[in-house]
Amino acid sequence: MKKATLGGLDVSRIGLGAMTMAGTYTTGGGVDDAESIRAIHRALDLGVTHIDTAEIYGPFHSEEVVGRAIRDRRDQVVVATKFGLVSHSGGGPGNIDSSPANVRAAVEGSLQRLGTDYIDLYYQHRVDPNTPIEDTVGALAELVAEGKVRHIGLSEAAPDTIRRAHVVHPLAALQTEYSLWTRDPEAELLPLLRKLGIGFVPYSPLGHGFLTGQIRTVDDFADDDWRKGNPRFTGENFTRNLQLVDQVEAIAAQAEATPAQIALAWLLIQGDDIAPIPGTKRLARVEENTAADGIELTADQVHRLNNLAPAAGARHDEANMATIDR
Repeated sequence: MKKATLGGLDVSRIGLGAMTMAGTYTTGGGVDDAESIRAIHRALDLGVTHIDTAEIYGPFHSEEVVGRAIRDRRDQVVVATKFGLVSHSGGGPGNIDSSPANVRAAVEGSLQRLGTDYIDLYYQHRVDPNTPIEDTVGALAELVAEGKVRHIGLSEAAPDTIRRAHVVHPLAALQTEYSLWTRDPEAELLPLLRKLGIGFVPYSPLGHGFLTGQIRTVDDFADDDWRKGNPRFTGENFTRNLQLVDQVEAIAAQAEATPAQIALAWLLIQGDDIAPIPGTKRLARVEENTAADGIELTADQVHRLNNLAPAAGARHDEANMATIDR
């Protein structure tokens, strides 16, 4: 598989997101650790080197599964994980905390669960409004100096935060949602990242599953699936967004590919500093997603994809949008 470069860190240009391995929002719910581990092993066999997880997934369960899966293959993997949505001083999961003390507590737990003595790429999961970014990145810089972390990144950070953080210690990557139905980063974030030499890791490159073409009604979701409350999956927005997917499906049929592969192939041509992390816990989906590495879109297909109508609805509900640094 071809490579992408994230601020000097080389990774496979298609990675694997491990959030759903903890059962997070997956249709039908539940976990299947054996299948998740098979999926990770298959990804590595196919040339994927970039595995992304976070302590909040589960919480903790995803990191544990990843750690079990890579136990005998650590040298093949760029392990990325995230901190900051679990407060280790008593607040617990769901509480934003990027204080230096919490960074220290978080990294020790992640190292233990992942079964490793260093993390390749360590992200702040959400910007902490109560802790100056300089203090958080200062703590991360100390972990780099100690060898516990090799590269650092931010997730869902605003341009000013990125600039301030990068002054304290170079950032390798920014992680933010980016896909055919979330084009927001193109206006300001991508130009800034390229100016600073920071790589970009799009999460939800398949639009929380919508761009696979497999979701045609909200009845496809389990009753407790959080996507039922996402603005893009509700009411008239859902109906309008199906039209966007229909156009992706038409191009997929022409290219003899799946809609998911077309969505990923489009992302891959956006630059060799972009490395999407489609998430799955299923071996078959790993095989489908990684095959996007070999798809060549025609100029006409790229033009049609570039000119899709924007997705209808905000990308998160109000509560989740409130945690995003803007």
